[in-house]
Amino acid sequence: MRTRSSVRPVQVLAGILLAAALALAGCTGADDSASSDAGGDNKAAVQEDAAGAGDSSKSGAQAPTKAPDLSANRIIRTASLTVQVKDVPAALDEARTATANAGGFVGDETTTRDEKGNERTRVVLRVPTERYDEVLADMEGTGKLLERTAKAQDVTDQVVDVESRIQTQRASVARIRELMDQATKLSDVVTLEGELSSRQADLESLLAQQASLKDRTSLATITLTLSETPVKVVEKDDDPGFLDALAGGWNAFVTMLRWIAVAFGAILPFAVGAALLLVLWALWVRLLRSRFPRRPAPAAASPAGTLPAAPPVREQEEGREQD
Repeated sequence: MRTRSSVRPVQVLAGILLAAALALAGCTGADDSASSDAGGDNKAAVQEDAAGAGDSSKSGAQAPTKAPDLSANRIIRTASLTVQVKDVPAALDEARTATANAGGFVGDETTTRDEKGNERTRVVLRVPTERYDEVLADMEGTGKLLERTAKAQDVTDQVVDVESRIQTQRASVARIRELMDQATKLSDVVTLEGELSSRQADLESLLAQQASLKDRTSLATITLTLSETPVKVVEKDDDPGFLDALAGGWNAFVTMLRWIAVAFGAILPFAVGAALLLVLWALWVRLLRSRFPRRPAPAAASPAGTLPAAPPVREQEEGREQD
C-alpha cells in the first residue's frame, strides 16, 4: 500500500511538467510563424491591390466611388470665320476688345501682306463657352462674311471615364502608401516604392487628360481670318470651246515634254557611264593588239614523199655576183 501511494504523486508531477513544456513550445512556434508571415501578407496585399488597380484601369471601376458631376459643360465648340474688311488692324482691335470683354484671350496670330499692300491676318480667339455665340456674332459683323464653319463635339463619355479612373487611381495610391507604412522588410519597401511610382505616373497622365478636356470644354475656339483682298469668282461655261481645247492640248504637250526631259535626265548618268566603259574597253583591246601582233600563218606543207625543188644553178650564180 505504501508503494502505490508513493508512485501516484510522481506520475502526476511528471504529467504536469510535460503539459507545461508543450504549452511553451506551442506559444513560441506561433510567435515565430506570425513574424515570418508578416512579409508574405504584405506581398499578397500588394499583388491583390495591383490586380485590382489593373482591372479598375481597364473597367473604370473598382469600388463604389463618388458619382461624377454631370452638370458641367461637356461640349467642345470650335468655329472658323473668314471676313473681308476695309481696315484689318481696326477690325483686329475690335476682335481683341470683344474677346477681352467676354473674359477670353487671344492666342496665335499671323499677319501677311501681298505685293499690293493688302493685309491678311489670322488670329485664334479663346472665349468662355457661355459667351461663344455672342462673340461669334460680333466677329461676323466686323465686315463681309465670306466663309463660316462651326463644330460641336460631345465628350461627355471621355470626361466621365477620366474622372472615374482618377478616383480609382487615387484610392490605389493611398492603399500603396498604407502598405509602405506597415512594411518592415527592405525588399517589401523596394517593391512598394516601384508600385507607388508607377501608379503616380498613371495618375499624373490622367490628370493631364482631365485638364485638357476641361480647357477645351470651358473655352471655345474661334479662328478668325481678316482680309482686305476681295474674293474673285470666275464663272466658266459648261461647254468647252476651241480655245479651251487648244489650251488643253498645249498643256498636255508641255506636260509630255516635261516628262520626257525628266526621263532623259534620269537615264543620262547611266548612258554616260556605259559610254565611258565602252571607250575604256576599246582602248584596252587596241593596247593588247599593239603589244601582241598576230603571227603570219605557216606555209602549206608539201605532199608527203616529195622535196621542195632546188633553185636553178644559174639563179644561184647571179645572186652571188650581185652580192
